[in-house]
Amino acid sequence: MTTTPLPATTSVVIVGAGPAGLTAAIALAEAGVDHVLIDRLAVGANTSRAAVVHARTLEVLDELGIADQLAARGNKVSTFHLHDGAKSLATIGFGDLPTAFPYTLLVPQDVTEQVLLERLRELGGTVHRPFTVTRVIDEKGSVAVEYVDGADQPGAITADYVIGADGMHSIVREQAGIGFTGDSYPQSFILADVRMSWPTPRDEVSLHLSPEGATVVAPLPDQANERYRVVATVDEAPEHPTLDDIQQLLAARGPDGEIRVHEVLWSSRFRVHHRVADHYRAGRVLLAGDAAHVHSPAGGQGMNTGIQDAALLGTLLAKVQAGEPDSLLDTYEKVRRPIALEVVALTDRMTRMMTLRTRPTRALRNTALNLLTRIPTVRRTMAYQLSELGNR
Repeated sequence: MTTTPLPATTSVVIVGAGPAGLTAAIALAEAGVDHVLIDRLAVGANTSRAAVVHARTLEVLDELGIADQLAARGNKVSTFHLHDGAKSLATIGFGDLPTAFPYTLLVPQDVTEQVLLERLRELGGTVHRPFTVTRVIDEKGSVAVEYVDGADQPGAITADYVIGADGMHSIVREQAGIGFTGDSYPQSFILADVRMSWPTPRDEVSLHLSPEGATVVAPLPDQANERYRVVATVDEAPEHPTLDDIQQLLAARGPDGEIRVHEVLWSSRFRVHHRVADHYRAGRVLLAGDAAHVHSPAGGQGMNTGIQDAALLGTLLAKVQAGEPDSLLDTYEKVRRPIALEVVALTDRMTRMMTLRTRPTRALRNTALNLLTRIPTVRRTMAYQLSELGNR
């Protein structure tokens, strides 16, 4: 493979071209800051992965000029409906949220990345592929990023700052010597995009609780109105869940009515960690997205938190490059790390609540949810938390 060489120097190197890395690049490009965005993959991932974009993230993306384009390509969901078997436990509505985006947007991650990339290219930026970082060296005044390209040829680029947006197994975080404190859940998760007949309305996300585990079904944009995201906890998931696997799971845990899986578009299994970086900054190296925090998919918070990280970090770096003191970057960790800790705590509570198995604890949970969510203030608070509007 022939790879276009990178420049020898730049102001900011961004490692990782997922949603966080792309967002940081857009913020820098809008401010006219020279940067280089690199990714180890030869082409961008084409699977849907994260599929939820919350109101606060849409507000942030609106400031970057792309919320409307993304919303036009997604499915707007106004309701979150919680069930135990055929019994309805709670309904959380987003329609009254104090925002220009009073809904949750369901859109595959590859579409989100495509919209972000289109905006970056409008601003004159691009993604350089494939470049694998091998070493990051803080040189007390600059930082050197060593890499190998697609032809396994070594190289290096020197920058004022480096953003590590390279995921949970971040080489940038590792090279900076930043710890990643936390643990993992014992359950494994099934993740699948399917075409199916599903008996509930397409303007709601359904969460189904059962002794066997929790299952979330969310409607993805689709002209035939048949495409859904399925996320489920199981004791031991198959490596690539099949149509029969998904059909049996939904038949056992889903609502009354016809459930017929017609096609599995993509499926995977994964184990979930809940971890937060001990620091978001080490000298001239800063972290964003999954490199800084990972947690349960409950509530669809992960990608949203990462995009919000990157938008703030890009803005702060632009101000520093324009002459503000370097100490301004300390604001980033002070603002964003407490938010990540809150998100990890929230999703951990949700995950443990969803995966209760004994009859007494499930009965207590169901009664509490049913009673509490009859109170309008509680419902509004839950919607506000899920939408991440508190992160303003």
